[in-house]
Amino acid sequence: MDEKDLALIRELTENGRASLTELGRKLGITDVAVKKRLRKLERAGVIKKYTVEVDPSKLGYKSVALIGIDVEPEKILDVASKIASKDFAVKVYLTTGDHMIMVEAWARDNKHLTQIIGEIGSTEGVKRVCPAIVLEKLK
Repeated sequence: MDEKDLALIRELTENGRASLTELGRKLGITDVAVKKRLRKLERAGVIKKYTVEVDPSKLGYKSVALIGIDVEPEKILDVASKIASKDFAVKVYLTTGDHMIMVEAWARDNKHLTQIIGEIGSTEGVKRVCPAIVLEKLK
């Protein structure tokens, strides 16, 4: 991977719908060269998928929370799998640091968020739930 590949990844991160021609112009290479680089990055597993960033408020979700979850160590995978299967869980991570599991949850309102926190807290193996409401996404 070289500087052009890194620049290509940065450009796609900003605008995943950019055309090959537009990407080539920004990188100073042809659209054919962009396509070859993309294929190479995809085959290498660097680029796993192309996705969409959604504004939760436009879908009726008024609260977004990052929820730290502490669990009994032997239950971590069970709890993470259960949480990941829930509609409210947009992203679920196994982590080190303050919490063993981190969840990005979307809630319709504060009452719904309270229900989500209660549901997580009542999951077998969960010892502690630590929600933090996102006020604004900067990046």
